[in-house]
Amino acid sequence: MKEADMLYMKKALELAMLGWGWTSPNPLVGAVVVKGGEIVGSGYHKICGGPHAEVNAINDAGEKARGACIYVNLEPCCHYGKTPPCTDLIIKSGIKRVVVGMKDPNPRVAGNGIKKLVDAGIEVEAGVLEAQSIALNEIFIKHIREKSPFVILKTAVTMDGKTACENGDSKWITCEQSRQYVHRLRGRVSCIVTGVGTVRADDPLMNVRHEKGMKDPVRVVLDSSCSIPLHSNVLVDSPESTIVAVTDSADSEKIKAVENTGAEVMVLPKGDKGVDIKSLVSALSDRGFDSILVEAGVNVNASFLNEGLVDKVYMFMAPKILTGRDSMGSFGGDSPHKMADAARIYDMKAESIGDDILITGYTKEGMQCLQV
Repeated sequence: MKEADMLYMKKALELAMLGWGWTSPNPLVGAVVVKGGEIVGSGYHKICGGPHAEVNAINDAGEKARGACIYVNLEPCCHYGKTPPCTDLIIKSGIKRVVVGMKDPNPRVAGNGIKKLVDAGIEVEAGVLEAQSIALNEIFIKHIREKSPFVILKTAVTMDGKTACENGDSKWITCEQSRQYVHRLRGRVSCIVTGVGTVRADDPLMNVRHEKGMKDPVRVVLDSSCSIPLHSNVLVDSPESTIVAVTDSADSEKIKAVENTGAEVMVLPKGDKGVDIKSLVSALSDRGFDSILVEAGVNVNASFLNEGLVDKVYMFMAPKILTGRDSMGSFGGDSPHKMADAARIYDMKAESIGDDILITGYTKEGMQCLQV
């Protein structure tokens, strides 16, 4: 792998990040056009339905694209969707070499874009910074392959694993930088899920306040009996972006009262402990949501984890020790009787965020290295 290829692919990945939160359910894609060792054009996919990264980069390069090389972190599309095939424009522009980060897992592409370019006499190299390209679009990969949302569970703990004092106080466990990071994470996903207990205790806004230019995700509150206080922030601030998930045993008058705020009430089957979590994820998937961020209390966290619905965990650890037998942890429910039965996290990474440490990992082995 050439050093120059890695350098320009890194630039394409950086450009792709600029579409964070706006391209869903499309992937994050960036592209740079290079000629004579210089970047002569660049672009990224800005919004779903808008021009793809390759189109923006080639248009930016203009006539300089002829005889140049284009770097793109995802295989160029070769089919008509909301926009024409990028392969056609690449061929027409006179580009002579294409460097791709990863093949597109979309069955409509899946290597066919590369084949079309090769058949047109264009040199193609795939797999440059492939691991980074896969990690950037892990949400897209799961959604396109499994037709199911990518589920992220986020929690914040002290060094002894506590999330709140025994009286429920939890503001603030983490530092300002960590909270800003969480807002950026919120801006990436389709929706945030929490429980009515968290709404009652913290009255969260569940939006993106600390990051400008990012859209708020849909807020989903699990509330089997529809007991959510009508003065809650999620029903007062942009209620049209709130879904309250209840069971069919919820009182019809309470449902009507919530709907009168402008929020939506979603009636779902009842599970062992309230709203059936799998039915919720399925319903959100049917609406086209490609990602879910779980920011909830111990019971909702445990339900998602125990049902095998979590794909990735974000755990922020603050340099604090709370102590106390009755202080709260991150997960409720029944504990397994054997350590061998504990939920396993794979491919863990740790990084410093301000005073805190962010630990990320996957619930299934090899998830970050999905073969596409």
